[in-house]
Order: sequence, then structure tokens, then C-alpha cells
Amino acid sequence: METQCIQEQMAFQQLGRREVIGRFDGGKISSDAGGLLLREVEKHFGILKRLSGCFRDYRERERIEHSVQSLISQRVYGIALGYEDLNDHDSLRHDVMMGVLCEKVDPSGNERVRERDQGKAIAGKSTLNRLELTPEGANEKSRYKKIVAEAEKIDDLMVDVYLQSHPRAPDEVVLDVDATDDPLYGKQEGRFFHGYYAEYCYLPLYIFSGEHLLCARLRQANEDPASGVRPELERIVKKLRGVWPEVRIIVRGDSGFCRDEIMRYCEQNEKVDYVLGLAKNSRLIKQIELEMAEAQQIHQSTEKPARVFKDFRYCTRHSWSCERRVVGKAEYLAKGANPRFVVTSISSEEKQARLLYEDFYCARGDMENRIKEQQLGLFADRTSTAWMRSNQLRLYFSSFAYILMQTLRRLGLQGTELAQAQCDTIRLKLFKIGAQIQVSVRKVWISFSESYPYLSLFQKVLARLQQMPSGG
Repeated sequence: METQCIQEQMAFQQLGRREVIGRFDGGKISSDAGGLLLREVEKHFGILKRLSGCFRDYRERERIEHSVQSLISQRVYGIALGYEDLNDHDSLRHDVMMGVLCEKVDPSGNERVRERDQGKAIAGKSTLNRLELTPEGANEKSRYKKIVAEAEKIDDLMVDVYLQSHPRAPDEVVLDVDATDDPLYGKQEGRFFHGYYAEYCYLPLYIFSGEHLLCARLRQANEDPASGVRPELERIVKKLRGVWPEVRIIVRGDSGFCRDEIMRYCEQNEKVDYVLGLAKNSRLIKQIELEMAEAQQIHQSTEKPARVFKDFRYCTRHSWSCERRVVGKAEYLAKGANPRFVVTSISSEEKQARLLYEDFYCARGDMENRIKEQQLGLFADRTSTAWMRSNQLRLYFSSFAYILMQTLRRLGLQGTELAQAQCDTIRLKLFKIGAQIQVSVRKVWISFSESYPYLSLFQKVLARLQQMPSGG
């Protein structure tokens, strides 16, 4: 009885002579009412609906309470709203707002078949866990896990969403390629120690075009950073060419992707170029000795960082199949020399050395911000299941949470104070709104907090989204 009393009433520090008493008895209240903006995005563009079409469902139809689309929506919305763990969903099942987001006809869950499930409109952690752990070979004879993800379709959907976000073909598409570490703390399949990161991890590959995510591939850490990049580029370029046959494509990445295989692929395809970092060595440094001396002299006279660039032709002794254009940056800083190099198929007539390096190559740094945004804000590194397949599926769910958020940012937040905000900031300011919810036969009444500080912004974003044409 004592424990029950503590749960019902909590005493906080007094306010003057007044007692401050708290109770968890406010009724049907959600802290995520702003998630309705994501639902507006989904209603217009059907991203999660199309994602659900990338799964095969072998369950008996007459026994299904949660459709594949509902399960996937629940998982992706949960990530976008800040709930990284499946365990969170056992509490979220009571949130009527989650029932609304998942398009439940009965968002309060009062009409569920089993009495123990009544009041819980959405799936629990066990059902979601079976979704993630379904093996590739599952079928109608499988006992529990019967919803099979088709990875190739999911990969294609990422590119399709990007293509459909452009009303017309752009003049140029820049594909930024990068890898990052995904630390592991268990005995997951494919777990290896990585010397550079000094930890056991996965080494996921990401490909972005601007803020658009085109590829998120989970890989083992014992592979070369460029492992699997060429097949991914071939797949993406083929889909881009199918819709935009004349668009120019430029592959951009750091020295981890400076491999002859990737460069030859670009050189063999019309209107596909590359700008890649090139690891320094003694031969390269010797090529810019004079420029480095000049940069040092400028630095000593001005006491400011100095850069001098050199354009030259270069070929490795063994690993390259031909000679290529290299741009060397001879930079001298207060801490000393800082030489850097890039190799490119773009001619010097089109992009001079300084512009190529400073304006084009260095712009790839923004992609690193997008990866951090997905890993830190959308839990892309929550790969704690035992198997690579299920961890890849978790990466997909995080990726589509990012795609949904990026669509909101691109279309709903453009020109507002949150136009450049990261996902966690958008979540805090737009999604985390307290609201009381009442469900009647004809309406779902959502009473938002009167003290919400971003009311005008919220209304502006909602109006903008509702003016968007479906699928546009």
C-alpha cells in the first residue's frame, strides 16, 4: 500500500507556504504531440508506406492486428521522437498520439481483441523484436518471425525518394562517400577491432547528395574503407541515369576512397567524375617543395596561415593504372607544414587548383555533420542485436527517420529559424509538445499546451506542409 501511495502522490519542495504535490493522474496526455508534423509529411509523400512495401508478410491475415506499415511507422516515428530502444515501446503503447501516428482506427486501443492489450493501440517490444530478427529465409511455415525485409528494395527506395524530391533534373549531382565507426560492446556477428578507431566496431558506409541520404550500408570493420563502394556507385548511378540521362555526377570522398577501381569506374563512364583525397607520401611532398618553401616564407612575413597550390600529373608506382591530375596544397601554419593532396578527373580549365580544393573538395565536410546527426540524434549506432542482418535493418529504420526529418526540414522549415537545425533541435522545439487527447466517435481532439513557445512557427510549418502537393 505504501508503494501505491508513493506512485499516486509525490511531494516536492514547498513554494513559500504552499505544498507542491505531483501526481501521474493527468489522463490521456502525450509529450510528443508535435509528431503530427511528421505525419503530415508522411501523408503527403507516403515514404513509410512505400518502405512497408519492401517487406514480405507471411503472417495469417485473419490473425494480424498490426500491419507491416503500422509496425514500421511505429519504429521510425519512435526513433524520430527520441525513443531508441524497443523497451520504450511497452510504455509508448499507452500513448494515444502514437496510435494516431500509426494510423490506428482505434488510436486509444480500447477495442483490441485480447483484454490484456486493451488501452494499447500499438505493438509492444516483443512484436517489434520479431520484426527486426526475422531471417531472410523466413516464410509462412516459420513459427514466429514472418516479416522479411528485402534489402535491395529498401536501397532502391532511398534513391527513389531522392529522385522524386527534384521536380526537374539538376545540372550536377555530387555523391559524397564516407565511412564512420559504429562502436560495439557485445559479441555481435561481424565484430572486429579497428586499429584507427581503437575499438571493436562496425564500419558503415554512407553516400549522401547534399542532405539527401542515398545509401547506408553496414559493414565489418576488418574491410577496406572503400570496400563495396564501386557496386553501390554502380547501383546509384544506374538509377540516376534512368531518370536523368544527361546529368553530370561527381564522386567526392577522402583518401580512404582513393582506389584505382573507383577512379577507373568513373573514367569509363561518361559524365561521371571524381575528386578524392590522396594520402601524402615522400614523392608527393617532393613535388611541392618549392611551393612549401614559398608558403613558409609568406607565413613568416605575415604570421598568418599561408597556402600555395600546385597542379601536376602523378601516378603511383604500382597501384594506379594510369597518370592522373593531382592538386597539391602547400600550407604552412603556426604549428608547421601541413601538405594535402587531392586527385581528380576534372580538368584544370574547368576548376583551377585553389577553387577545386577550397570550394569543392572541402565542402565534403558537411557530410560528416549529416552522419553525426544520424548517429547521435537518430541512433544509427544502436546496433546491439546479435546479427548483422537485424542491425542493418535498425540502420535502415534510422535512415528513414532521417529521410522523414530531412523532408520536413527541406519543405516545412525552409526560410524559418530552424531551416539549418539538426534533428535533435527540431525534435526538442517542434515535437516535444504536451497535449491532452480525447477520442470520440467522430473526432480526435488534441489540446496543445497553451504555454508552447513556438506556436507561430508550428502553425507556419503546418500550413506550408498542407499546401504541398501529394508526392511532390
